[in-house]
Amino acid sequence: MTESFSKNFIDYEEYPQSAEIQNRCVNMIARLFNAPVHSEDEHPMGTSTIGSSEAIMLGTLAMKRRWQNKRKAEGKDYSRPNIVMNSAVQVCWEKAARYFDVEERYVYCTEDRYVIDPQQAVDLVDENTIGICAILGTTYTGEYEDVKAINDLLIERNIDVPIHVDAASGGFVAPFINPKLEWDFRLPKVVSINVSGHKYGLVYPGVGWVVWRSPEYLPKDLIFNINYLGAEQASFTLNFSKGASQVIGQYYQMIRLGKRGYRSIMTNITVTADFLAQELEKMGFIIMGQRRGHGLPLVAFRLPAEREGQFDEFALAHQLRERGWIVPAYTMAPNSNNLKLMRVVVREDFTKSRCDALLSDIKLGLKTLGDMDKAMLDKYTQ
Repeated sequence: MTESFSKNFIDYEEYPQSAEIQNRCVNMIARLFNAPVHSEDEHPMGTSTIGSSEAIMLGTLAMKRRWQNKRKAEGKDYSRPNIVMNSAVQVCWEKAARYFDVEERYVYCTEDRYVIDPQQAVDLVDENTIGICAILGTTYTGEYEDVKAINDLLIERNIDVPIHVDAASGGFVAPFINPKLEWDFRLPKVVSINVSGHKYGLVYPGVGWVVWRSPEYLPKDLIFNINYLGAEQASFTLNFSKGASQVIGQYYQMIRLGKRGYRSIMTNITVTADFLAQELEKMGFIIMGQRRGHGLPLVAFRLPAEREGQFDEFALAHQLRERGWIVPAYTMAPNSNNLKLMRVVVREDFTKSRCDALLSDIKLGLKTLGDMDKAMLDKYTQ
């Protein structure tokens, strides 16, 4: 990676092995996501990106252009595209929709549902829908959305609308923790998937991936065939120049760890996340989202409703910050934003002993805030 810091990835003529390594990574990720390979014309394709934000924008752009081309061929209006997604999407989805003039259609979260409702999502589809976004590991609670249910409803109603899976976090977790979960290219309506290498792909920040089921879903008019520095090459990115080191890092991790290594790491951090959730429940917190293989190694939790009028999650986050922990407190997505929550993302360096230390400081923070509340109450009742 150090040797590649000065190498411009886009310079295929001078650094041809960088492009070769990218293609190897794309092939490994496509196989991990069960992409079908039928022939030379029917095979997965993809590219590296700066992160999932760029990958999502490329996926959105491909869905929009494919929809436009189909509408033009049918002689129909193609000026009002829309996309269906959960109100709890990451902000890059809102950016993609606004930057590319696509109407955002939201399935809103409720106080007891934090993922997309498949029925509501499909009900929002019309002739102008370019696709449905499904998230494998939501930002707030880490839950996996039911991609299979959306896929089955589209097939049942004979609706020709694709699904893009935002697997930014879950793409390197679900295949190892819950391999039987159907969310990827095993589902015929899933046409593209993005994943972040710098999240659970275990690479330094600055690399993401987007993979399409086959060339059919990536319109040729979006791909630029250019002669750059003496070499003919194809390009489909929002940026042009970038360093090669992160792609090298991704390849290194895949070769070094292999499926067994990734499975070992993901299993370990999932066990740690489950332990953290169990201990927080014992303290009286409400755990938001599913656990044990149906979500990311992420624990979202909130104080019970009966504590209203006392301290809240933001106060506890402040107490933890004084002890060296940055555990963010949030308000939930629109329509359920009266809910407050805290979130701990368990990464590979979050050991069991570190987890025990966090739990001890949470107990201490609760006691400190409880004593402050009691002192304040005693003051006003004297």
